[in-house]
Amino acid sequence: MQPPTAMLTAELKAQAAAMGFNRVGVIPAAPARRLDAYLAWIDAGLHGEMGYMARPDRVARRRDPAVILPGVRSLVVVGLDYAAPPLPAEIAARLADDPSRGRFSNYAWGADYHDVMTPRLEALGDWLRGQTAGEVASRAYVDTGALLERDHGETAGLGFTGKNTLLIDPRAGSWFFLGVLLTTLPLDYDQPLVASPSCGRCRRCLDACPTAAFPAPYVLDARRCISYLTIELKGWIPAELRPLMGNWVYGCDVCQAVCPFNRFAAPAAEAAFRPASWDAVAPPLLDLLALDDEGFRRRFAHGPVGRIGRARLVRNACVAAGNWGSAAAVAALAALLTDAAPIVRGHAAWALGRIGGQAAGAALAAALPAEADPDVRHALSAATQPRRETRGY
Repeated sequence: MQPPTAMLTAELKAQAAAMGFNRVGVIPAAPARRLDAYLAWIDAGLHGEMGYMARPDRVARRRDPAVILPGVRSLVVVGLDYAAPPLPAEIAARLADDPSRGRFSNYAWGADYHDVMTPRLEALGDWLRGQTAGEVASRAYVDTGALLERDHGETAGLGFTGKNTLLIDPRAGSWFFLGVLLTTLPLDYDQPLVASPSCGRCRRCLDACPTAAFPAPYVLDARRCISYLTIELKGWIPAELRPLMGNWVYGCDVCQAVCPFNRFAAPAAEAAFRPASWDAVAPPLLDLLALDDEGFRRRFAHGPVGRIGRARLVRNACVAAGNWGSAAAVAALAALLTDAAPIVRGHAAWALGRIGGQAAGAALAAALPAEADPDVRHALSAATQPRRETRGY
């Protein structure tokens, strides 16, 4: 006999908590409430080169979750906190004041959240099937399916959408990951927050964004977002944005770090998200510039940074080194002018041009005659010109 939906839902939430999830809400399987706004965002091209977002098959899944799981009745939305622990004073100073080190987003300090959450969410689906009679199907997604998780999370009462487009729990901030379990079982459903809080007149995230990636409240232009530029963008970072990126080499936390609601965030209990060493928080740029393929795999293959590959991370480190502006980086950057990856060679050229000086100029001049790639040649030539922030390479 199948237990009453209210009892089953309460037991489901208790089981999710026992698995380590910090929040859980349940809603009917339906299109996200802001689907039209999302599609307008796509039509405006604000998703940049993330073409998969606009694929017709993925749009169809966002319109109707039954395309993903036939017969789906319910969406179980879970959250797992990843707020960083208090940092030692030396490490906090590195993050605030040391441009010689590359900054990684908090979520990349430890294990890959997909690897942590997906098995638990699948196990939650297995548990749910074990509590009922008859055929029950489920499907688990952790930031991998054609679902608008943040919108579904708001519908499930896990928070409200902030002006930085993130889901904010008014009691705990926004430092949490989301996952969704689709199931063919009917359950007892939650509601959005009553008298939902909002950002009010606050615009700290909008004003603090280094690259002005928010053309309006609640609208993100991914093409200007440092997280997009350092993670999703596979090619050349627009030259006019590079000086604005500081020393971020993987992701960016600025719009969350300045959010007043995040003063309520408690350090995450999940040990897997803690850094294995404090160098993972802000490693020396010279170490990143020196990475070869084997060194990259050894250091990053089992965490979130591994997904972008060595060339993109070194490209990002070149930009950060150019913004550092120290002659101490010239030798490492000069060595990268013969790298196998054109984007590494080109961004190393830009960084050398930004640092300037006799040694940098000599390295650029020596590399130009042998360079065959037209984009890299353009970057080498531009780097020898008087410094100015313009479009191009």
